[in-house]
Amino acid sequence: MKIFQNKYLLTAILCISFPQGGVDLNDAILSMRERAAVRDALLKDRFETVLPEIMRRNDMDMWLIIAREYNEDPVIRTMLPATWLNARRRTVLVVFDPGQNKPLETFAVARYDVGEVFKKAWDPEKQPHQYKALAGLIKDKDPKKIGINMSEFFAQADGLTATEYDLFKKALPRKYQKRIVSAEQVAIGWLETRSKKEMDVYPKICRIAHDIIKEGFSAKVITPGVTTTDDIVWWYRERIRDLNLVTWFHPSVDIQRNDQQNFNFLEAFSKSKPDNVVRPGDLLHVDFGITYLSLNTDTQQHAYVLMPGEDTVPNELAKALATGNRLQDILTDQFETGKTGNEMLHTALTQAKEEGIKPQIYTHPIGYYGHGSGPTIGMWDKQEGVPVNGDYPLYPNTAYSIELNAKVFITSWNKEVAIMLEEDAFFDGKSCQYIDPRQTEMIIIDWETRL
Repeated sequence: MKIFQNKYLLTAILCISFPQGGVDLNDAILSMRERAAVRDALLKDRFETVLPEIMRRNDMDMWLIIAREYNEDPVIRTMLPATWLNARRRTVLVVFDPGQNKPLETFAVARYDVGEVFKKAWDPEKQPHQYKALAGLIKDKDPKKIGINMSEFFAQADGLTATEYDLFKKALPRKYQKRIVSAEQVAIGWLETRSKKEMDVYPKICRIAHDIIKEGFSAKVITPGVTTTDDIVWWYRERIRDLNLVTWFHPSVDIQRNDQQNFNFLEAFSKSKPDNVVRPGDLLHVDFGITYLSLNTDTQQHAYVLMPGEDTVPNELAKALATGNRLQDILTDQFETGKTGNEMLHTALTQAKEEGIKPQIYTHPIGYYGHGSGPTIGMWDKQEGVPVNGDYPLYPNTAYSIELNAKVFITSWNKEVAIMLEEDAFFDGKSCQYIDPRQTEMIIIDWETRL
């Protein structure tokens, strides 16, 4: 689909469908020119539909985002137009809420307009000093609070450098220095909240990720006795590039099989094993993510390599996957506005154990960043709860990677396997639903048919 009229482009992408099986993924992905227009349209919409509510619920009437080229604040990265790959020189963005439900006012104290949203509000010929120009704008608007991106516990809300803070404060009259506050809550809200138009697009992004996983976990890529887990990992990296996409982390592929070796959770995610050759009867696991239209995916799924003469997944492994799905349900049933990450974690773990499941939950927000800001719902090494970040409350219209594992004893293997699942989901304020359907059946690698 080739669309070159920008006003129709966002509508066009919402109409794109992604059929299952045999689809050429290249046809499902927009050109760089097309996706830039979509990204800019989505960004402009967020300033109209998302940010006003976030600033008002935090009683913040002015928000400053300040960065220099190649030393970008994590927030400013999400506000730059698609054609800006970095800030330019020093870029100062100002968002002001005039109140009375009027539209937000947005300014760029910079040498250029910053896209369609932020209009240039500095004339270096009249005022050579950039921070004095910013101070003049602040005096003109007279905000009650001046929010800056400083945070002890949320890294993505801590983007203002010490140098920029010092320069800014020196240029500001003492009267306004007393009004400087942390914009932590506004920054987190901006990063975690998804717009309606973004959620029209997000399912298609998740579908692309799912389809790439299926491609890699197939006889097209895997030949038992020959293909290693590292071969599969690098196939995924190359496939992502072939599709003109990027990944926000290096994929991992690991194996559990009928042997005497117990599964090591840490090694599965931290150590490459280039000599780990895939064999018939293996249970494969992948951790995989892409970035597209400024949104990220994070997915973990399982595949089974058929033994000679097999045509389906052994019953015990199929039931193990169902146990993992049950753990997902227990967690997503906990989602309720105002609950903290730690509250959801503790309740879900307690219920899972009561049902005879051996759980581990380490769920996180997702959106502009793969590991985003918002309520942390456990970490693999902090099952008792996560201080501060786990105490952050759940808000509507936020997205999460439902990441966890359930350990299940496989009698025929005489050992436990870890069913490690991760699927992206959206909380609309009423329920938590998967953005694209989650895995409920093992991917089957039928290599004999290919031969």
